[in-house]
Amino acid sequence: MDKQEIEIINEGLVEIRVPKFDKVSSSAPVFYNPKMEFNRDISILALQTFQEEIEREISICDVFGGSGIRAIRYKKEIDEVGLVSVNDISSLAIEQSKQNALNNNVEIDIYQKEANIILRENRGVFDVVDIDPFGTPSYFVDSVGYSLKKDSLLCITATDTSALCGTYKEPCIRKYNAVPFKSEYCHENGIRILAGFVSLTLAKYKKYIEDIKLSHSSEHYMRLYIKINKGSKATDDSLACNIGYISHCKKCLYRTAVKGLANPIPGFCPVCGEKLISAGPLWIGKLQNPDFISKMIQKLDEDNSNRKKLNTEDNILKLLYSCFEESNAPITFYDIHVICKNLKISAPKIADIMDEIKKEGYIAVKTHFNPIGVKSDIGIVRLKEIINSLV
Repeated sequence: MDKQEIEIINEGLVEIRVPKFDKVSSSAPVFYNPKMEFNRDISILALQTFQEEIEREISICDVFGGSGIRAIRYKKEIDEVGLVSVNDISSLAIEQSKQNALNNNVEIDIYQKEANIILRENRGVFDVVDIDPFGTPSYFVDSVGYSLKKDSLLCITATDTSALCGTYKEPCIRKYNAVPFKSEYCHENGIRILAGFVSLTLAKYKKYIEDIKLSHSSEHYMRLYIKINKGSKATDDSLACNIGYISHCKKCLYRTAVKGLANPIPGFCPVCGEKLISAGPLWIGKLQNPDFISKMIQKLDEDNSNRKKLNTEDNILKLLYSCFEESNAPITFYDIHVICKNLKISAPKIADIMDEIKKEGYIAVKTHFNPIGVKSDIGIVRLKEIINSLV
C-alpha cells in the first residue's frame, strides 16, 4: 500500500488505526465513519441486552466490516460473546481488520466475500447478523432470511432515506416493493417500509418478525433491531396482524392505517371527501419494545467502574427515553407546524397543545422522528379545534 496518512481512533474500549480520507463516500475506500459512532455505541448496548435476554453465548457476523471496528468492539465489549466474524469485499479493508484485531488483542474470523455469499455459506451459524451498508440493505435481506436461525437478532441499517421517505418514488418501489409517500411523518413511514420489506422477505423462509426491539431515524440513516423467529403459522399470523397500508389526506391531514395486504383501502377522506394517498405495503405493528429499551437504559445507568463511558452516552439516553415514551403510542404523528399552516394560523406552544389533548383523555407524547411532532390517538378534526382554541 502506498504511504498514507494514518489516523488513530479511540472508540469504546478499542483503538484502531485507519487510513485518513478527506470524505466519507461509497466511492472512496472508506474504513471508518466517525458519524456512525453513535450507531455503534447503541449496537453494543442493544446486543448486550439481547444476549442477557436469551441467556446464552451469542455469535455475531458484521457483514460490512470496513476497518473492523464494529466487530472488534462486539468481541471486546459484550459479555458472553463467542464467535465474531467480520466480512468485507475490499482487500484493503481486510488488511485493516486483521491489523486492528491484532492491535486490540482480540480473535475474530475475517472473510473477504460478497455479502450474500457469507450469509448463505453460514446458514444457522449466527445469533446476530449486522447489515450496515452504504445505501440500501434490500439486496441482502433474502440471504438474511435464508441464513438466520430462530431466536436471532437482525440489526439492519438503511442510508437511502430519500427513497424510503418518498423523495424518489420509483427507487423505493424497485428496491422495497412498496409505494412511499412524502408526508410530515415520512421518516416513520420509511422505517415502516423497511420493516415491512424485511417481514415479507423473511416470510418465504417461514420466518417472521417476533418483535422490533428498537428502531430509530438518526441523521442520514434508519436503523432497526429485529428479533427473528421461525414457524409457518406464526409467520402467517404476523403478516396478517402487522402488514398493511397508511392512507393520508393532503387537504385536511387525516390519516388511517389499514391492516392486511388484500383488504380494501379507502379511496376518499371521511372528513373532507378528498382522494386519499396510500403508502405501503409496510409494517403497521409496534416499532419499539418498552421493556427492552428500559433494560438498555438501566444498563447505561448502572454504576459500573469497569465500563468506560461511551462518547455518545448522553445522546443515546436522550434517544432511548424518547423511544420508550412513544413505544405504545399510535401509528404516525402530527406535525404541529404543518397543521397550523393548514389552518393558516400561528403555532401555539406544543406543551399547551399536549396538555389540552391529555385533558380530554387522549395520548399525547413527543417523538424522536420530529422535534415538533406529537403522537396521539386524537382525531385530526378535534386536534384542529384544540389548536384553534389556543391561538
